Amino acid sequence: MLVEEHPFMEPVIAFEALRDVGECQFLDGGNDSGFSYIALNAVHAISARDGQVTVDGVDVPGAPFEVLATMMAGYDIKNDPVLPPFQGGLVGYFGYDLCHQLEKLPVPEQDWLNIPDMLVGIYDAVLSFDLANRRMWIITHGYLEMGQETRKTCASLQLAQIKGWLSHGQQSFEVDVPAAPALPDIVPWQTDFNRADYERAVRQVLDYIFAGDIFQANLSQSFFAHYGPENTPDRFSLYRRLRAISPAPFGAYLEFGAVGILSNSPERFLKIGTDGRVETKPIKGTRARGTTTLEDATNAQELLLSEKDRAENVMIVDLLRNDLSKICEPHSVIATAICQLESFANVHHLVSTIEGRLESGKTAIDALAACFPGGSITGAPKIRAMEIITELENRRRGAYCGAIGFIGFNGAMDTNIAIRTLSIHEGRAAFNVGGGIVADSIPAAEYDETLSKAAKLMAAVGIGAELP
Repeated sequence: MLVEEHPFMEPVIAFEALRDVGECQFLDGGNDSGFSYIALNAVHAISARDGQVTVDGVDVPGAPFEVLATMMAGYDIKNDPVLPPFQGGLVGYFGYDLCHQLEKLPVPEQDWLNIPDMLVGIYDAVLSFDLANRRMWIITHGYLEMGQETRKTCASLQLAQIKGWLSHGQQSFEVDVPAAPALPDIVPWQTDFNRADYERAVRQVLDYIFAGDIFQANLSQSFFAHYGPENTPDRFSLYRRLRAISPAPFGAYLEFGAVGILSNSPERFLKIGTDGRVETKPIKGTRARGTTTLEDATNAQELLLSEKDRAENVMIVDLLRNDLSKICEPHSVIATAICQLESFANVHHLVSTIEGRLESGKTAIDALAACFPGGSITGAPKIRAMEIITELENRRRGAYCGAIGFIGFNGAMDTNIAIRTLSIHEGRAAFNVGGGIVADSIPAAEYDETLSKAAKLMAAVGIGAELP
């Protein structure tokens, strides 16, 4: 591993300098410790759709997580504790619909975007940013070559090349945040639920709850539009606009050819350190930020005192404790925080923290497979909740409610829950918003909550005050 500290650049400026010279991915403020990452120079490109895994354009046998585990086992680097946790490795998204490879579930009939269930790359080079201390490193491995000596040469050449790209790009980047794109003239933004239909679906979830099928299910609605390939806004400009309107601790911008994923997530799914410590931080419970200091404090206090929201959160804590117990040492899984208030640019949330210690012999990919998809965006019991989600939504979720992040050569992992996430593919764009339905949910309030969560994403893509 070759490492060189570079004079600090804002990550968004560095990414703009690099995105035109080859495929690269941006994990933006990728965890609450204040790190960002740019991954580039892919050694392998891996995708999966309906269980078929493709590596570098060639179909290969094996389930998605099994193939990833086999491929990542071929890389082994010593962790440098001075550097941010991600020091090269796998980056991409694990879409919600990978759940069909883990459990026997009904398959939705509708698919607006037609994107892979998983798109990841194994990246040889990474720019790691320590945002709190304004430090930045370029890390290369030379895995694009096979022999030890040729790898060293390759790593050195990559490092010099990246420094050159950064130097050139810093001079030409325009820092102004782009304006909102115009609404499409021919096909406006649409949604698969109007208010009446969404409230009806909530009542159906409530019927399942009172019948004893489930305790909770996460129901979402989808907003979608067809810009047409010739009218699609620049994807990174859209992302820059979104992050300016609504900063979030687990943002990500992924660009895999025709597929673009723009994530503005506030929620961590799984983090695993090189010491084997596992952490998940589910969000359940939401209120809008107030327009005045008093209104904001009132909304926050209302959320903290809400029995309904606390019950919703605690149910998911129990589910995630069970999921973590599958891959953690016995008796190591504990909830270290329950229903703490965290305030973001547009909403207040209740956030809990569950921790454990990875069992000897288990890896980050084992943990991802055991816990996927995250309980906070399915419901409880998980499998029955997912069956009901498919029945009522009947649309592939794509990247939404899956996970986005990294799995390092050094064994570290950090992933988000892919909420507040816009996906774009061949002129089509879509995002979902949803919430957990429990026994005392009020259908009208649940619909209003989805719009509160979606407000800034709507503004970023050009949806006006009037709903489509």
